Amino acid sequence: MLAANLLVKKREGEQLSDDEIRFLIDGFCDGSVTDYQMSAFAMAVCLKGMSPGETECLTRAMLESGGRMPRTCSGDTPRVDKHSTGGLGDKVSVILAPLLAACGVHVPMISGRGLGLTGGTLDKLESIPGFRTDLNESECDGALRDVGAFIVSASDQIAPADRRLYALRDVTGTVESISLITASILSKKLAANLDALVMDVKVGSAAFMPSLNQASALAESICRVGSACGLPTSVLISDMDQPLGSAVGNAIEINESLAILRGECRDQPTVERARELTMLLCSELLVATKASFDYKQARDRLEDALQGGHALERLMAMIAQQHGRLDGPLPLAKKHVIEATHDGWVRRIDSRTIGLTVVEMGGGRRRVGDPIDHSVGVAMQVLVGDRVVRGQPLMEVYCSSPGQQDEVNRLSATIELGEQPAEPIPLILNAGS
Repeated sequence: MLAANLLVKKREGEQLSDDEIRFLIDGFCDGSVTDYQMSAFAMAVCLKGMSPGETECLTRAMLESGGRMPRTCSGDTPRVDKHSTGGLGDKVSVILAPLLAACGVHVPMISGRGLGLTGGTLDKLESIPGFRTDLNESECDGALRDVGAFIVSASDQIAPADRRLYALRDVTGTVESISLITASILSKKLAANLDALVMDVKVGSAAFMPSLNQASALAESICRVGSACGLPTSVLISDMDQPLGSAVGNAIEINESLAILRGECRDQPTVERARELTMLLCSELLVATKASFDYKQARDRLEDALQGGHALERLMAMIAQQHGRLDGPLPLAKKHVIEATHDGWVRRIDSRTIGLTVVEMGGGRRRVGDPIDHSVGVAMQVLVGDRVVRGQPLMEVYCSSPGQQDEVNRLSATIELGEQPAEPIPLILNAGS
């Protein structure tokens, strides 16, 4: 087989055989298929799609490019994880992992970096001084045994094909593909030897899936492939027409996660959405693994873990286990407050522009290897449907770049006010398994 011939075949919309898909992935790993050829393959898949059978084979091939995590330290303890398809302000993993650990299940989380305009959990955690996301197998075992959770990057041993392809997709405009997203997510999750997975599929202007139909198709793909590969998978479809929570950025999202775990934000509607989504996802996993009999018992256990401070203790222990040092809120760049210029109702939030502007401010990457300024970000003060008055803060911008006034002006235009009331956007748009 020749890689170039397979690229032409997929470009023309033809199906690739299992052997052909494995040839490309194996060649990508051993260097006989180059980065530019794999980028061309990703573009062809984006444009022409893949059949369910092709997607399952791609997932298995990417999984088998590396090994699986052993279950040595877990024994009969349920192993669970959650994954989000990405969005603005999605700091759920930082809250969910220690919260579930405090409820007696293990969370071996293999996470990713920023992709397109969406933030990456690893980038957020690396805003904590000293925090390491490259733990070896022994260190991961120790973290599960001592803490019950870790959040690490996909190593050379865990789905290495995905790690390399993920970086290429970020900078070649090939993110929004149901098959590539499915294979990327599940190759890592299958490698973790999980008992249950819950997916948070985002839909909206700042999501990879802008319509509910597309989000539903991705949810179906993930559930189908996960089940075929022996991993029980459930899905929530959640809103991404506005940021999740208040904070959008890296250090600022860690600060908000800490505030949620301390119980400090129950009176802030923007932050409450992030807390509520976390609770729903955690409940799915506790019920799926029979760690709780039903959703009410799951919710009660989670509330106890939060209110008793046990989840916060687990987060601080996880940070220490991964060599991080966190003594208080992380420092942020200079603050600029955007206020309402007139009375009205919040009719629309241009979340896509918010995400792109945060990247331009240094909070994300334009190219592989770009450094990140963890101190930049925004804090949303309103939601769609809110009534506001002239002079009321709409958004706080944390920016240290020379062109900060241009970026503040751009962000000022992302919140559209109208004279007539607007309907709030529901947090959960659909659910399925």
